[in-house]
Amino acid sequence: MLIVKRILLALLAALLVLVAAVAINTWRKGSRQIEVAPLPVLAVDEAGAAQRLAAAIRLRTVSSHDQPELNRDQFLALHEQLQRDYPKAHALLQRELVGGHSLLYRWQGSDAQAAPMLMLAHQDVVPIAPGTEGRWSEQPFAGTLKDGFVWGRGAWDNKSNLIAQMEAVEMLAASGFKPRRTIYLAFGADEEVGGLHGAAEIAKLLQQRGVKLDFVIDEGLLITEGILKGLDKPAALIGIAEKGYMSVVLKVPATPGHSSMPPPKGTSAIAMMSAALKRLDDDQLPGGVRGIAREMFDVIAPEMQGFSRVALSNLWLFGPIVARQLEHAGSTNALMRTTTALTIVNAGNKDNVLPGEAQATVNFRLLPGDSQAQLLEHVKASLPPQGADKFELYTLPGSSEPSPVSPTDSAAYRRVATTLREVFPGTLVAPGLMTGATDSRHFAAISEHIFRFSPVRAKPEDLSRFHGTNERIATANVAEMIRFYHRLVSEAAK
Repeated sequence: MLIVKRILLALLAALLVLVAAVAINTWRKGSRQIEVAPLPVLAVDEAGAAQRLAAAIRLRTVSSHDQPELNRDQFLALHEQLQRDYPKAHALLQRELVGGHSLLYRWQGSDAQAAPMLMLAHQDVVPIAPGTEGRWSEQPFAGTLKDGFVWGRGAWDNKSNLIAQMEAVEMLAASGFKPRRTIYLAFGADEEVGGLHGAAEIAKLLQQRGVKLDFVIDEGLLITEGILKGLDKPAALIGIAEKGYMSVVLKVPATPGHSSMPPPKGTSAIAMMSAALKRLDDDQLPGGVRGIAREMFDVIAPEMQGFSRVALSNLWLFGPIVARQLEHAGSTNALMRTTTALTIVNAGNKDNVLPGEAQATVNFRLLPGDSQAQLLEHVKASLPPQGADKFELYTLPGSSEPSPVSPTDSAAYRRVATTLREVFPGTLVAPGLMTGATDSRHFAAISEHIFRFSPVRAKPEDLSRFHGTNERIATANVAEMIRFYHRLVSEAAK
């Protein structure tokens, strides 16, 4: 009995020590937000900027991987609009056409020794999904202004960034601003199909000219409102890296024949492919709260409420619990692992004929730290033992390794974070991981500081608008975007 009592007392003492450690660790993790005074609200032409964005949306600049000249007239019309709407900027900045329809602007700085900065946006948009046109509240290419929003394809992705950047530069040019640091603006015309003719060619051109950029800012993560549970303030997440991209095609042959005489169980093309895809889907790559995800939560944790703050401040203890919770949502699961998505399956062409081949495509988004070579080995290991030697594997064009991770202890990161805190008072700032691909990845060779962030406000109900139906942006948010870029350029290039 005495031994049991001693064991219980020891367990109680251990529990008290654990609780004390958790409490102390939670308390000692104070806010890591930059303390700055909010800026006076800069007067901008909100109504005029909204009209100019609406006009840009009316131009159907849908890009195509297979037809680079598709909608050439629409891209040229957008170029003409920019020249017409921003005359002072065009009078001061050198303008070049690169790779067909992509634009590169240079505002020469007075200090040749100061590394230039680059702002990216893209002109092209994705098409409307066939059959969904009738679900739009407003016509997707009408550029409608209604209820305080600009509606249409490109309102969010990515013409609002482009127009806001040009508005900010036009205002600075009109004010007589003279940059010390050279400013580049690059507007690709094929970001939605890989950026190989636009951003990639612009990056190559700058590299050939010996340009080394101080920092790059491109589209990316957003100002989230009500998306992160346990956080009652808006959170601006600055993407300091983006995941890699690889699509693997699996092909397996089989003997075609009549469906009345099927082969032994598991040996048809469809059966073998199904087994391989199930193994890939079941055997997801390992995940966890580490790397960029851990850094993001370390910054956000002190700002959270209740158990969320306790758990995120003590990932050494609650990490597995947090990871299981994050796995339940696609957006947060993607932060923790290289994701596996089964996207295309093809086999057979008649209901009573056994197909002679099955083919499937699996798309992976690679977490920084993983590589394409490791991933191919993972795919090979997932093939079913029965018939593994029959499979053929190859990757589709456009694959890319995960980007390098931009440091957060740099002057460039601090400049972007400070600007956010100045222009969006009360907004929390933290690093994050961009799960999609952007044009910025093409500039990794000429800058160590690449940030993927759009000063766009987004609530949970807005996320489905991205590449989806009823894309829109608030005109008040367009004004905030202009203020953000105006402040960023005026401070970073002065």
